[in-house]
Amino acid sequence: MKRNIKIGIAIAVAAAAVAAAWFVGKAMPVGSGYVAKYICSSVFISQRLPEVVYSEDIVPINPLARFIVFSIDHAGQSVRAHAFGLFARTAIYREGCGCSLVIGTSEETMRAQKLRDPAFSANRPQDNEDMPWPQGEQEPIDPAVLGIDRAKLEQALDHAFREPQAEVKRRTRAVVVIYDGRLVAERYAQDFNKDMPLLGWSMGKSVTNALVGILVGEGRLDLSRPAPVAEWRSAQDPRSAITLDQLLRMSSGLAFAEVYAPLQDATDMLFGSFDCAAFAAAKPLGSPPDSQWYYSSGTANVLARIVRQTVEQDAPYYYRFIHDRLFDKIGMYSAIVEPDASGTFVGSSYAFATPRDWARFGLLYLQDGVWQGERILPAGWVAYSTTATPAAPDGKYGALFWLNAGLAEHPEKRRWPDVPRDAYAAEGFQEQKVIVVPSRKLVLVRFGATSDRSAWDTNGFISEVIAALPATQ
Repeated sequence: MKRNIKIGIAIAVAAAAVAAAWFVGKAMPVGSGYVAKYICSSVFISQRLPEVVYSEDIVPINPLARFIVFSIDHAGQSVRAHAFGLFARTAIYREGCGCSLVIGTSEETMRAQKLRDPAFSANRPQDNEDMPWPQGEQEPIDPAVLGIDRAKLEQALDHAFREPQAEVKRRTRAVVVIYDGRLVAERYAQDFNKDMPLLGWSMGKSVTNALVGILVGEGRLDLSRPAPVAEWRSAQDPRSAITLDQLLRMSSGLAFAEVYAPLQDATDMLFGSFDCAAFAAAKPLGSPPDSQWYYSSGTANVLARIVRQTVEQDAPYYYRFIHDRLFDKIGMYSAIVEPDASGTFVGSSYAFATPRDWARFGLLYLQDGVWQGERILPAGWVAYSTTATPAAPDGKYGALFWLNAGLAEHPEKRRWPDVPRDAYAAEGFQEQKVIVVPSRKLVLVRFGATSDRSAWDTNGFISEVIAALPATQ
């Protein structure tokens, strides 16, 4: 009997060891990928100190990071990360495209990809420093000129940067306030500034919304038709009925798990796959299209590939389209969308821009898609994007934008109960936000490294800023 017990214990221990080794073998490459990619983008795009990025941005949210070391090749513009000398991942930087993980291919092949026209330059004009924002880069105007209570506005910014809890940090990095199309206030944490591009994380989904909108306006995409996804072409495939509208509204029914943990869809897609869109498109239906709402970064990346493939039908360098038709049109010269190893921009998660340029993006939507008299987004696109998705709880989601609509029968049940119902936002991980409040002619931008959501109060922040504005007529 004792012998059998010992054998059973030995088998259990061996099985546990095998399971642990399997988990480490699967999880650590993803963890290394996160470190390599994040450090690469932070160093080569944002020009931040890697040691600070590692301690403040990576370690608090990546439990595997403590076992991972990284090295930076400044001359070769790459970052390598590994654990225990194993499970290595490399991220490479390419001018105008940012950083990408080398997965399922070689660095040489990736550097040879034709994404961005070598002759194309998206550098910010140097002669606009003395022009008022948004045409140029002058300092904020005196908010009192527009009837704003300067003291109340300063207090709102003070609160945004305050750290009321010792253990749970807000780590606000930047706040920009736009009122009636004018830059009226901005503030930055130490070592951050108005010229530093910052990662919007899922705010990139709203950028994807804009690119889809431009193509819809040109008649090259149709919201009501089945989405052009190669993996779903068979008439016998139930996914063939998924429309572009359902993808935009996170109502496709694809069985994608939006979970950021080892061995989960979201992390495996972003830090372990060659082609993020193919990873998501391979998922089966979990529910009939339009029957449920489920937030999915995979859905956004399927859309990003649709944008790329549609543009590439007529243009060899699809990044040129992104800049010519969106970013440069509205002065977002700092903006970068980063691709995966396959060359498709990661529409779910990897968009960088300075806080002021993110504010320009919000102002484009506040102005119904029109910029200096030119229509950038098709007529009705902003209204479509900010109309609540039927299956989304409490009217909280439109088409790649978060809403504050609530329900007609329960208007108090909304995300920000003290904020006007017409408010909506592009939002990203760690409380990155571009908030638009049309009824108050307001655009707010907030960046931070808020690992614990309880540390940041969006409702309170918006309310404090609104309290400083002139009373509505």
